[in-house]
Amino acid sequence: MSPDTPDPHRPVDRTDEPGRAGPAAGPVPAPSGTGSPSSAAPGGGAGGDPRPAGPADVEPVPVGTWPPAYAGRPAEPGERTRPAPALAVATVLALTALGAPLGLLWAALAPETPVLKTAQGAVYAQPQPEQPIAADGWFSLLGLGFGVLAAVGLWVLLRRRRGPGGLFVVTLGGLGAALVAWQAGRRIGLSDFERLLASAPEGTAFAKPVDLRAGGVEWLLGVLPLPFGNVLLPAFAAAVTYTLLAGWSRWSSLRPEPEPDWTGGPGALSWGPGAMPAPTAAPEPPAPDAAEPPRG
Repeated sequence: MSPDTPDPHRPVDRTDEPGRAGPAAGPVPAPSGTGSPSSAAPGGGAGGDPRPAGPADVEPVPVGTWPPAYAGRPAEPGERTRPAPALAVATVLALTALGAPLGLLWAALAPETPVLKTAQGAVYAQPQPEQPIAADGWFSLLGLGFGVLAAVGLWVLLRRRRGPGGLFVVTLGGLGAALVAWQAGRRIGLSDFERLLASAPEGTAFAKPVDLRAGGVEWLLGVLPLPFGNVLLPAFAAAVTYTLLAGWSRWSSLRPEPEPDWTGGPGALSWGPGAMPAPTAAPEPPAPDAAEPPRG
């Protein structure tokens, strides 16, 4: 065949034969029915980059960490890692003050003990009365309930200040409330009892106000008060309840933490282009004028 009539079974452009030059340098024209030349590259990136086009300096967000919107969020009002001293003192005083109505309730529920006036003073009207035991029992039950409610209330109301400081505050407040309740309850009707004890004739029957026999305060060396017995029950119940709440808390810091926003709103957790895994690079399609392998 003549040089002007090429062999149809031989590739048109063979760069491995002498005197044959490769295809002309330049952009490859797009085939009919396709878009721009850049669409021939998979992924749409410049230069055939298989990753999606986007900023290349976006740092990936590791799995299991907070996004920057949460890592750098401003602290909420009242959020502290420790309870403030002023709030701690106010909480202890408030719990201690609640001991007054607790003592009134104890005096109303516990029965008074009947006594007789004798030359030696007041003696029990019965050999083995049950009223003093009932008074101790009522005080113990009310103290346990008060400690549990105080711990739950402090856990819910001061949820941003949970921790060892909260445990100390609720324990100290429970002890103060028990002492106030004991003194408030035993003083109801005490003045009438002392008046009758001093002025009533012998053989007069009257009632003694409620008091504790299984608890109270002892003085060490005359200067250091040491509570004992069922006076310690409100503080014990408060400490145990607060500890159980901390043990079953869903947050490691005991304080509620923000949940990630998956709705796409402000501060939502998002993934940058750099964090997405690059798709597998596919082979580029052959150009329209590419040589075909010899056939036959």
